[in-house]
Formats: sequence, C-alpha cells, structure tokens
Amino acid sequence: MIDKQVRSPAEAVADIADGSTVLIGGFGEAGSPIELIHALIDHGAKDLTVISNNTGNGRVGLAALIAAGQVRKMVCSYPRSSNSKVFPELYRAGKIELELVPQGTLAERIRAGGAGVPAFYTPTTVGTVLAEGKEHKVFEGREYVMERGIKADYALVKAELGDRFGNLTYNKAARNFGPIMCSAARVAIVQVTRFVEPGGIDPEAVVTPGIFVSRVVEVPNAAHESVLVAQGVTYP
Repeated sequence: MIDKQVRSPAEAVADIADGSTVLIGGFGEAGSPIELIHALIDHGAKDLTVISNNTGNGRVGLAALIAAGQVRKMVCSYPRSSNSKVFPELYRAGKIELELVPQGTLAERIRAGGAGVPAFYTPTTVGTVLAEGKEHKVFEGREYVMERGIKADYALVKAELGDRFGNLTYNKAARNFGPIMCSAARVAIVQVTRFVEPGGIDPEAVVTPGIFVSRVVEVPNAAHESVLVAQGVTYP
C-alpha cells in the first residue's frame, strides 16, 4: 500500500502548474480547505481554472486566491454570496471569466467526470441563456440539454479523519463536494483534521476510499472562513 502522507500543505501543492484546472471543495465555509488554498497562493501557480460551489468570502481562502490574480476562470454556482467582494469587482472589470452552472448540474458534472461518463442530459437550464449553444434532445416528450462531465488536474479537499492510505471520513455537511471531487481529479490533495492508523476508520464508514486520493496532510486546527472574515483577516 502507498503511504500518501505529506508533511505540509506547501509540500502537498508544490507541483500544481500554471494553467491547471483545480477543483476546490466547500459549500460556503463548510468543507473549504483554507490551508491548502493559502499554500497554493504562496506557491504562486497562476492562470488557473477553478471549479467550486462559490467564489469565496472576504479576502481569505478562495477569495484570496482570486484576489492574488492567480485565477483566470471560475466555474461555479454562486459567484456572489453574503461577503463575496473580490470576484464581483474583478468580473465587472472584465479581469476574470465565469462559467455559471446550476448547483445540481455542477455536482452531477463532477460526479460524471469521476465515473467516466463524458456527458449527460438534464432539463435544468432549458429555455435559459445557460442552454445556449448546447445540444438539445427530447426524451419522452420533455426537452433536455446536454452537459459535459468535469475532470480536473487537481482537487483540494477538506476531510475529518484520514489514514496514510488516503481513506477518508468527513464532518457532516462538510462532506458536500469533497468525495466527487476526489474521484474527478487526476491528483486529489486532502487536508484532514486528524490522522488515524490504518484500520482506525471502520471500513463501513469510509466515504472516500484511498484509491481516489493522492496526498493527505494533517491540519489539526484548521481555520474557519467565517471567523477569519469576521476578524477582518486578509491573506497573505
């Protein structure tokens, strides 16, 4: 079995290259891998395409990555949330691209990519601007739009428990996009709150099997986005 432990977030993201496509977990704050994102800022990779549920808040985490000018394009469902200031300003100024995807469609595109499904049909965006330029078909009298599966070079994910082989559990709703992002990325990088010895996770409780994980780093006291935003913290 391969030992997938790495010593630090910086080591975990060190080979992410300019122009990479990166899946970043999190539903707002829940499941957001703040330390891995900050390590990516320090690393300096740029011209990134980032796929995430939203565009971050304040000037920490994903919002800080965008503010650093390292993201060329965002693929997301919620480009503007309660404390998102960075992305809206850059988008209005024409300095960053946006592909807007309904949340359920985004999740299914990522799941499909990880499952080896190149495309699927959904009725979600029929009759809207999001369906323009896409293939349409009618099944059983209902119109559908074709959406392509998403695969990425890397995924940055936050989990709760992990072992050195990459088996993972998550903390409640922080599970959100993490499992499907691990399966859809060529290299899945995960920060965990605590390492356990192999066998320390009941096999029936494993959410993401280690086969989908490339690197695991322990971050025992992970930052919380809402706390950092309330404190007025900026990164770097």
